[in-house]
Amino acid sequence: MHRTVGLRCLIAVGLSITLLSGAPPAEAQEASVTARVGVVKLLPEAEQPISRLDDTPPNEAFAGATRATADNATTGRFLGHAYETLEVTAAPEDAIGSLDGLLNEGVRLFVILAEAETLLALADHAAEAAPDAIILNAYARDDGLRLDGCRANVFHIAPSRAMVADSLAQYLIWKRWDDWLIVSGEHAGDRAMAEALQRAARKFGAEVVETRVFEDTEGMRTSDSGHVLVQRQIPVFMQGAKAHDIVLVTDENELFGAYFPFRTWDARPVAGDAGLRGQTWHPAHESWGATQLQRRFERDNGRHMTELDYQAWLAVRVIGEAVTRIGSADPSTLADYLVSDAFEIAAFKGKALSFRPWNQQLRQGVLLADGRSVVTVTPLDEYLHQRFRLDTLGFDEPESACSLN
Repeated sequence: MHRTVGLRCLIAVGLSITLLSGAPPAEAQEASVTARVGVVKLLPEAEQPISRLDDTPPNEAFAGATRATADNATTGRFLGHAYETLEVTAAPEDAIGSLDGLLNEGVRLFVILAEAETLLALADHAAEAAPDAIILNAYARDDGLRLDGCRANVFHIAPSRAMVADSLAQYLIWKRWDDWLIVSGEHAGDRAMAEALQRAARKFGAEVVETRVFEDTEGMRTSDSGHVLVQRQIPVFMQGAKAHDIVLVTDENELFGAYFPFRTWDARPVAGDAGLRGQTWHPAHESWGATQLQRRFERDNGRHMTELDYQAWLAVRVIGEAVTRIGSADPSTLADYLVSDAFEIAAFKGKALSFRPWNQQLRQGVLLADGRSVVTVTPLDEYLHQRFRLDTLGFDEPESACSLN
């Protein structure tokens, strides 16, 4: 159930999180710089997950933002910088009202978790109501937001679908699994991801031998007999497919993809939104000091860090890193600095991350992981680029329909 948090509650929540960050109230009052960040979650109510192990934590994303606020405060207390995080949960139809509530409180830095249509509405409204406000997109992966739908006041923390598709393609080509069979869901996001995989195949030299559309049936979710229906339905659906090396499933709403591993007609691996998945974060990730963040988060929350937790953490840390470097929380100054060559941030992925100035997408590696382990981290060493190897993932500047720089 979604609800809109009133302004008094917003202030209380923001102050409570500042206290949790370890910055004493007196210190916050004496701070020379204060960064106030509104973290706004505007997602439609999700379907019940296929597996009860995948229940959505009630504080997902907010827990990551809180952890990042504490990390920012660790450095901030020595520099006279203070951080406040104000949390809002609302239904997508209440997006503008939620944004206005924070704008009226003087907030100009936003981390938004919303689907593309809602994000664009917020960006356009903010451009009119508060031209200096900046939005960090921590959820929407639509390629159009980074192409002809780009906005000057939006910075993308979440990777695009093209980045995730390219990460899978690099590894599959390295494995010489060149022939792909794509199984797409019926929803718009599923079709968009299937198109991103088609593009990745052309880019890296794979062949999509066939594409099939899977129709979800509610009976597959029945706990008493669902597995029986699945065991019969999936092999029949996959029967007679053209010769392929791997099955790529696009199922962003997680309605059917989890049923495909070990149930296909031919003995083939599964990737995409099931099996081997491209992710920004994974609980098993330990490299480049990631275990330290994992343990801090688990100590705070008693659970593992999810992708949305990480993306919200990274968004708030981007703000903290920039404030630390330039000694200012002025949004216009921050925006200029984020797209400059001087900005970079370490995020436990082995390479410093930075923003692409032409569309304000954060360059970042993508983890390829199955249920229990990280298989590899992309981009792979075999794929080169004239400037940033991270730009081998997603639309590079010559391909982009966006030119914000």
